[in-house]
Amino acid sequence: MSKKRQIEPIPDEFANAHEAAEFWDTHDTTDYPGTFRTVRVVAELRNRHYEIPIDADVIKTLEARARKMGVPLGRLASDLLRRQLRISA
Repeated sequence: MSKKRQIEPIPDEFANAHEAAEFWDTHDTTDYPGTFRTVRVVAELRNRHYEIPIDADVIKTLEARARKMGVPLGRLASDLLRRQLRISA
């Protein structure tokens, strides 16, 4: 005869996100049928991020110029690339 395992109840509240994460790291949501509800999420991506290799000396110069201009590094890099691509088109 198999013994049914004991399912620990979900705490009414967690003290913090870390405590909640620890609980769910050791518990299976499928053990709590009817506890969760399906939600519809609609999201719109505003920006896409790409990873490209850039030589260390180039990134240092780019970072210094972005700091001096007071603009985010990514914006400066995009603007410089956009200008260069217009020139070479």
